[in-house]
Amino acid sequence: MPAPLDPVIAQIIPLLPLRDPATMTPQSARDALRALAASRAAIPPPPVEGVQDIQVKGSAGALAARVYRNHRGKRPTVVFFHGGGWVGGDLETHDRQARWLAIETGAVVVSVDYRRPPETRFPGAFEDAFAAMRDVSARIVEFGGDANAIGVAGDSAGGNLAATSAIACRDAGIRLAAQLLVYPVIDAFGNYADASENARFPSRHENAEGYFLSRAVMEWFCGHYLADKSQGADWRVSPLRAKELAGLAPAIVCTAWFDPLRDEGVAYAEALDSAGVPVRHYGGEGLIHGYFGLGEASEVARAEAQRARADFKTLLTRAM
Repeated sequence: MPAPLDPVIAQIIPLLPLRDPATMTPQSARDALRALAASRAAIPPPPVEGVQDIQVKGSAGALAARVYRNHRGKRPTVVFFHGGGWVGGDLETHDRQARWLAIETGAVVVSVDYRRPPETRFPGAFEDAFAAMRDVSARIVEFGGDANAIGVAGDSAGGNLAATSAIACRDAGIRLAAQLLVYPVIDAFGNYADASENARFPSRHENAEGYFLSRAVMEWFCGHYLADKSQGADWRVSPLRAKELAGLAPAIVCTAWFDPLRDEGVAYAEALDSAGVPVRHYGGEGLIHGYFGLGEASEVARAEAQRARADFKTLLTRAM
C-alpha cells in the first residue's frame, strides 16, 4: 500500500494557488506564484557562493537567466527550467529550487526564463529551451567548464522542457550527462480533456482534484500553450510520443503519488528503461505535485528531493 498523504502537506494544500481555472487568468496565475514566493521572504534563501543575472540565447532573442555557483574550479553545469504550467513561473518563483540544486549537486546551475503563453504559444517555450541548451553548451567555459558534464533539469512544465530538450540535444549531437525530470508533463495529447486519453493514466482520475494540481488546471494550461489540440501529438510537447528514446542521457524521473501527472511520468521512466536508457524513478509516496518547493516545511518532501538530487549529482560527477 502506498503511504498516506503527508499530514504536513495536507495542511499546506489549502494555502496553495492555481486552484480555480474558471476564474484564473495568465496574469493572475503569474501573480499568485510570485506572491507565494514572496510569502517566504522572511526565511533567508539557502546561501550559495554566488548569484549572477545574465542572458542566454533563445530562439527569437535574448532570454533572462540566473547563474548559481557554490564552488570554484571546474564543475558540472546544469540548465534548469522552471515550472508553472508554461504560463506562470519565472526566475524568482524557482530561486530556492535552483539554489538547492546548486548546493546539493555542486554544479553551476543556469536557470532560464523562457517565453510563455499565451503571448508565445507552442513551440516557443521548447524552442527557447533548446536554444538555451545549445548556447550554454557553446559557452561552457563561462559556466562549469566541463563539456562532458552538462545536465538538464526542470519541474512540471519545466520538466517537460528538460525532457524534450534532452531529445533535441541527442539529435543535434550535444552529449548530456544526465537529466532530472521532476513530476514532468509527459503526454499532453488530448489536453487532459479527452476521456480515452485520460483513461490511459489512472492518476488523472484518482488525483483529478483535491491535491493542489488538478486535471482541470492542466487542461487550462494546455489550452494556453497549444494553439490546437492536435499539437499534443508532437514529441516536442509530449516526449512519450517520440519515435525513438534510445541514446538519451541517463535520467532521474520523480513523480508524486497524489498528482494527476503521476502515471505519465511513470510511463516515461518505463519507456526510457525499455529503450536502454539508464533511469531511476522516485515515486514520491505521500507527496503532491510541487513537493520540491515544499522541502522547508515537509521533511518527507525534503528527503525525497534530496535523494533525487544526490543521484543526479552522481551522474554528473561521473561524467567529469
